[in-house]
Amino acid sequence: MRITGLPLHFTSILLFALIFSVPKSCNNSQKAGEDLLYDLGTGLVSRSISFENPTGAPGEGGKTSSNLGVGRKGFPAKWIAPGETVTLCNIKGPGTIRHIWMTGGFKDKPTALRSMVIRAYWEGQEHPSIKCPLGDFMGSANARYSAYQSAVHSTGVNAALNIWLPMPFQDSGKITLSNEGEEGITIFYQVDYTIGDRHPENLGRLHVCFRRENPTTLKKDFEILPSRKGQGRFIGTVLGIRTFEEFWWGEGEIKIYMDGDTEFPTICGTGSEDYVCLSYGMQETPYMYHGCSWNRDGFVSMYRWHLPDPIFWQEEVRITIQQIGYNWEYAQAGDPPLYERQDDWSATTFWYESVPSDPLPGFPSLEVRIADLY
Repeated sequence: MRITGLPLHFTSILLFALIFSVPKSCNNSQKAGEDLLYDLGTGLVSRSISFENPTGAPGEGGKTSSNLGVGRKGFPAKWIAPGETVTLCNIKGPGTIRHIWMTGGFKDKPTALRSMVIRAYWEGQEHPSIKCPLGDFMGSANARYSAYQSAVHSTGVNAALNIWLPMPFQDSGKITLSNEGEEGITIFYQVDYTIGDRHPENLGRLHVCFRRENPTTLKKDFEILPSRKGQGRFIGTVLGIRTFEEFWWGEGEIKIYMDGDTEFPTICGTGSEDYVCLSYGMQETPYMYHGCSWNRDGFVSMYRWHLPDPIFWQEEVRITIQQIGYNWEYAQAGDPPLYERQDDWSATTFWYESVPSDPLPGFPSLEVRIADLY
């Protein structure tokens, strides 16, 4: 869908706004970027954090010096040493993080996309609600990136990484970046947010978990989202696959178990490429809510966003995907072509859930995260 006369990305913002808009009877501050772009009466205050203004405080940006003088590009980037953690933002609410942009030395050191880790803490909770390798969090699996755009991410050809999902909080929001690799990396970044938001009482905070199985277990479905309790909304997932065989890998079905499901799920797909709304194999075709941003050299990065087609649960959820292949030699011989197989799968899963929330599932070690990528 494209609105005549508007650029594609501007059209995307309007569509995204319609999806997340809230009637004024529910939220009389009308979050910027989520309703009428010309409403000046929201009462919101705009802020931005970078190394040039690490607190986002008014009138505090660009105070450092370069060879050109004070305020002349004095601190645009920082070198993050091995083992170092930097705080990207620590904001008092109520507020909403609306966009994060980042680039840096990982353009030339792609494994850093798996060795650098994003963590986010909402409302002062001790354990993070987001814990994920930087590249996967920003929409590119397997430490490989390409220029593409979706409703959630956009990536430039030189590793300009963007995420657009709203990250609301009531009291506080803190995001850190840790360099768990063996090389220092230079980072540029910006966090754009508003304060003064009037959030609904039953506010979901963004949660993101990362999982990898290399290889998966034969006949055991790979868990995209291990069991979670309480209310929530599934936003979607970025899936990374490294295939082990020449035959087609993607006949496995998505399974969403929710609110009392046991052996069989309520929501069941028809195949792996079908889940990301493609068909008859995998094509490198990134679209707004679904698609594939990388399909080369045995590596796949694909995604699905449930924005216009929401998936809610009230009590519990668990999401899996099968590893089933199709052997065309069997088919040509007249034998059943489907077979169970093992491959290297990763999943970065996004959902909203209230806090306090349970800790995220186990996080893979650095060795596990970067194994067999290059």
